[in-house]
Amino acid sequence: MGQRYFLVLDAGTGSIRAIVFDTLGNQISVAQYEWEHIAEANVTGSMGFDFKSGWELAKRCIRESIAKAQINPSEIAAISASSMREGIVVYDGEKHELWGVANVDSRAGEEVAYLKNTYPSLEQESYAKSGQTFALSAAPRLLWLKNNRPALYEKARFFTMISDWILFKLCGELASEPSNAGTAGAFSLQNRHWEKSEFEQCGLNDLFVPIRESGEILGNVSAQASEETGLSRDTLVVMGGGDVQIGTAGLGASSLGDAVVLGGSFWQQVVNIPSDANLAQDMLLRVNPHVVRGMSQAEGITFFTGLVMRWFRNSFGCGKSYGELEALAASVPIGSYGITPVFSDRMNYGEWIHASPSFIGLGLDESKYHIGSMFRALEENACIVSAINLENIKAFSGVSPTSITFASGASNGALWSQILADVTGLEVKVPVVKEATALGVAMACGIGAGVYKSFEEAGKNIVKMERSYEPNLGNYAEYQAIKERWMKVYSKQMELVREGTLEPMWKAPGL
Repeated sequence: MGQRYFLVLDAGTGSIRAIVFDTLGNQISVAQYEWEHIAEANVTGSMGFDFKSGWELAKRCIRESIAKAQINPSEIAAISASSMREGIVVYDGEKHELWGVANVDSRAGEEVAYLKNTYPSLEQESYAKSGQTFALSAAPRLLWLKNNRPALYEKARFFTMISDWILFKLCGELASEPSNAGTAGAFSLQNRHWEKSEFEQCGLNDLFVPIRESGEILGNVSAQASEETGLSRDTLVVMGGGDVQIGTAGLGASSLGDAVVLGGSFWQQVVNIPSDANLAQDMLLRVNPHVVRGMSQAEGITFFTGLVMRWFRNSFGCGKSYGELEALAASVPIGSYGITPVFSDRMNYGEWIHASPSFIGLGLDESKYHIGSMFRALEENACIVSAINLENIKAFSGVSPTSITFASGASNGALWSQILADVTGLEVKVPVVKEATALGVAMACGIGAGVYKSFEEAGKNIVKMERSYEPNLGNYAEYQAIKERWMKVYSKQMELVREGTLEPMWKAPGL
């Protein structure tokens, strides 16, 4: 066999794509299609996963990516997948798909409330083992299925995450891996295996599949999948991972203490911690298994950051690009003349709710209060919430990052990158490859194919940094006061939500 390639499938919330990489991590081709998730009639908050049309789109992506790469399928050494976390697929005893939901499906609000009221200590006990709350985990959703679709539930024998489902379609084997399975709850961070007692207490059946680590070989492409996709039966099918966890590996963050801020539609602040770390009782943060064995990740999530920027650009930007808005913001002083945006709160995983979206502190002086200063205020606000989440991670884990790798779309902004350094007081490094999820999956392929021994080795060989930003310590001191003011303002806005005067931007099921 000549030059070897890896094929990656990335199943996101809004689209599915197939990417061909060479063994050095260079992207050769990509094919991508948007998909939609199904809102069921009369089911509030539902976001069903359409596995029938999803597989058709996946097959199309595979064929097109290979054709665009102008390679022979026999040159593809391994294939793997990542997906939006929390999304699940349920199967019957013959491994036929019965039911699926996408990641932010929130239909199970009544079930969450039932579990909290009936078993008052269960969520805290589960969090202490799994790092998850009921908000996005599998148990309430499966309980909804049991309560509302009993005929389907009676047939259910297995469930997997969506990335596992893709691999099942490719080789016929059902298994899950820690980084994505861990987001379903009912999982032990320390042992990296299912914790079945949660399902038992909830009155759910044992629907668990075997756990295999990221980078392990699950099998070979099956005869049926080969016929449907054009892939070679010699191609290995390798365990992948959840998008954030495998994406941080794709950024080279595979050692304890490594910190990453992923600046996409939602922002994630992620720090690698030991898998046996004790979890805080207040449930402020989420903790997930990393794709790297023996390691977990403490995670703060900032809701809608990228989506807020898109809304602002489309509504107030007068046709300007993000780059043009950043250029206007660059001439605005630190603190944006006191403008305080109220959108996403710092993460509070145990009681996840956000204030009503608003700008506080606007004035009528057109030389100060304009789209440039409002845009800068939004950039500063995203960094302030990131800093608070990182401080909370440090407080409960004792792990202190010395730098931040900043990736995804927001890291294209030079001003934003510098603000992140100034607000956190840490060096900010921006990698050459900013959309790292697919690259992390390619690393998993490389481990399965024997090209790399570990994610750490793959990262050292593949990941390169494009630029870095040192913090201005004078600016850092100013931002501490700005951060304190923001926290006070946000607290007052939350009072209006809690008393029912304003509607929250978002709240978790069951609240």
